[in-house]
Amino acid sequence: MFRREENESRNLEVTPKSVYLNRRELLRVAGLGLSVGIGGKALYPWVSPRTVVIAGTKLNVSIKSPLSTTEKQNSFDDVTHYNNFYEFGTGKGDPAKNAGAFRTLPWTLSVEGEVKNPRKYGMDDLLKLAPLEERIYRHRCVEGWSIVVPWIGYSLSVLARIAEHTDKAKFVAFQSYYDRGQMPLAERSGIQLPYVEGLRLDEAMHPLTLLCMGMYGEALPNQDGAPVRLVIPWKYGFKSIKSIVKVRFVKSEPPTTWNLYAPSEYGFYSNVNPDVDHPRWSQATERRLGEFFKRKTLPFNGYADQVASLYAGMDLKKYF
Repeated sequence: MFRREENESRNLEVTPKSVYLNRRELLRVAGLGLSVGIGGKALYPWVSPRTVVIAGTKLNVSIKSPLSTTEKQNSFDDVTHYNNFYEFGTGKGDPAKNAGAFRTLPWTLSVEGEVKNPRKYGMDDLLKLAPLEERIYRHRCVEGWSIVVPWIGYSLSVLARIAEHTDKAKFVAFQSYYDRGQMPLAERSGIQLPYVEGLRLDEAMHPLTLLCMGMYGEALPNQDGAPVRLVIPWKYGFKSIKSIVKVRFVKSEPPTTWNLYAPSEYGFYSNVNPDVDHPRWSQATERRLGEFFKRKTLPFNGYADQVASLYAGMDLKKYF
């Protein structure tokens, strides 16, 4: 399992030491090959390293992403006891009750399709590809609730660049793990399994798209998508596929689970858009998990400055 060293507290409140890094130094330290910043400034908060262990590999979580929100985080208890993970039941509390025995190690993630370097990765391999970052992201689910979580991982683009996708690749398809023996409640879910999702290639390469291995300084709990998942904070939560076993670069738009189930309700893009209602409820407001009062839903979940350009010229009511 992925854990803190025994002398480390679960509390994530570490004392930051802000330093200025030029762009070249940032890329060297982060190892991500990404150009990111805030308003053109090169100010990146550096936090004291925290040692974590997964599958016997020690790593330092030493970078807090400049793309993080400053909003108040939800509690660990909130985020681990109110989940959508239909393989372990359709009630919000079912995954926490039913996923405890799910075996997540050893694990294999296969990268294939229109790539020059297809490969199967174990968790040790994935964790050595790039330094882990802590990213505090706002994440909104389609039922009208949202959460703010300190996820741990690195941009999916790291994996994509190593795979070297060909010019034929226009989309990326994802598949989750499915085992009837470990997930007997999945047959009652009403959806086709294994769970599949997809992104356009430029969405997958965006620095906000996170290949996530942990949260709150710990390994991902089983009910939150262990051992590796996506986090795509400007889209509805079902796009952030859990427990991934396959990443495939493809020529055409891939099928996605909820779009297959109800295409009039769940589009391929599924960007957070307060102006496009779900047929059975409004998307104009949301409730933050743990709060009573609702708040106004923000376009792209508040990340419009970073991602709206990806959809320039598109009719976002048609391509919902």
